[in-house]
Amino acid sequence: MKLLTYIYNNTESIGVLSGDEKQVVPCTDLGISYPTMEELAVKITDEELAETAKRLEGCKGIPLENVKVLAPIPRPSRDIICLGVNFKDHAEESKDVMGAEYAGERKYPIYFAKHVNEAVADGDDIDGHFDIVTDLDYEVEMAFVVRRDIVKAKAEDAAKYVFGYTIMNDVSARCIQMRHKQWFRGKSFDGFAPMGPYLVTADEFDFPPKTDLTCRVNGELRQNTNTALYIHNIPYVVEDLSSAMLVKAGTIISMGTPAGVGMGFKPPRYLKHGDVVECEVGGIGKLTNTVK
Repeated sequence: MKLLTYIYNNTESIGVLSGDEKQVVPCTDLGISYPTMEELAVKITDEELAETAKRLEGCKGIPLENVKVLAPIPRPSRDIICLGVNFKDHAEESKDVMGAEYAGERKYPIYFAKHVNEAVADGDDIDGHFDIVTDLDYEVEMAFVVRRDIVKAKAEDAAKYVFGYTIMNDVSARCIQMRHKQWFRGKSFDGFAPMGPYLVTADEFDFPPKTDLTCRVNGELRQNTNTALYIHNIPYVVEDLSSAMLVKAGTIISMGTPAGVGMGFKPPRYLKHGDVVECEVGGIGKLTNTVK
């Protein structure tokens, strides 16, 4: 199922996209009373999900065009955990900017936190912060939402911790990111986390997912790969992260971006006012935002 958070009649609600993707069925009409998507993701059972899917058939909803779609989890309760340089081709293109060590063998993953006050919805603008940012970049990524606390999990059990998947554009201020050993600030400006448009339940994908990721800037294809090419896949990440820390239910984990980011071109091709960025992940949809 494709789940979404939306505003209708000045009220923020969660719902399910109809099979033809033309209507939004409010969760309350399907017998689901969770107030937010984050709470739904961590509390709903597999049995409830199956029953919801049955109820959805033939159920009438609100025309999608009549609602304002928000990011699936508009205000995450904790920082997003992100993977850096998790595709070999991105590692190779990053070495001139980030150092030759990034293009070497990636035995261990790079993790960093991305703070999000409010995720940017599909169709909304990306604030480029051009008063201080000179090198604004885009990064298409597939992210997943953790459905239950993870403690010392094994890779073979990872699937049971994944509630669903969404798209994230890990917008980055390279000039700020490269100024620090840690990437937190250059990744965490307000408006640097476009996400959505939907959260798709894990049962819609094989595990681990093998689906296409693409990013276009003003219609030009810049990034194009498949999640099968992660250096460290979701099972590895679930085991690795939880080996010595509690990963709380509701956490969003974003799995990294492939080659084709702006800093990888010679000369670099960073974003500017008016650029339209389209991030697409097979099975989820398309996330489109304009830089302001």
